[in-house]
Amino acid sequence: MNNLKQWDIVKVRIQAGDRDEHPAIILSPTEALAAFSRVCVFYGTTKRPARNVEPGQILLNSGDGLEHLTVFDTLQIYMVSKTSITRKIGEVSHERKIALKRLIISTYRLLSS
Repeated sequence: MNNLKQWDIVKVRIQAGDRDEHPAIILSPTEALAAFSRVCVFYGTTKRPARNVEPGQILLNSGDGLEHLTVFDTLQIYMVSKTSITRKIGEVSHERKIALKRLIISTYRLLSS
């Protein structure tokens, strides 16, 4: 896929043998995407009613282009081939970009010494 950018939400199979595609948020910087064949993503799964959003996770919805409430886990960063991305389905909204950046900083303790 061409014209990908950071914060796009795409459909991808994390493992080649996965039955279904899932949404993923592109974490790689936009300016680096053209130079590399793989990108870093956060993987998402549909939020089930009984499932709580845990520390290190963020909930996105139709405001971000998703069909269902979707939980993205920032505790694991996956590298996927750009060829495994089948389509763009949305983009993280401005408000959630701010929340997601704060979550990443908090999760990885990027401001602590």
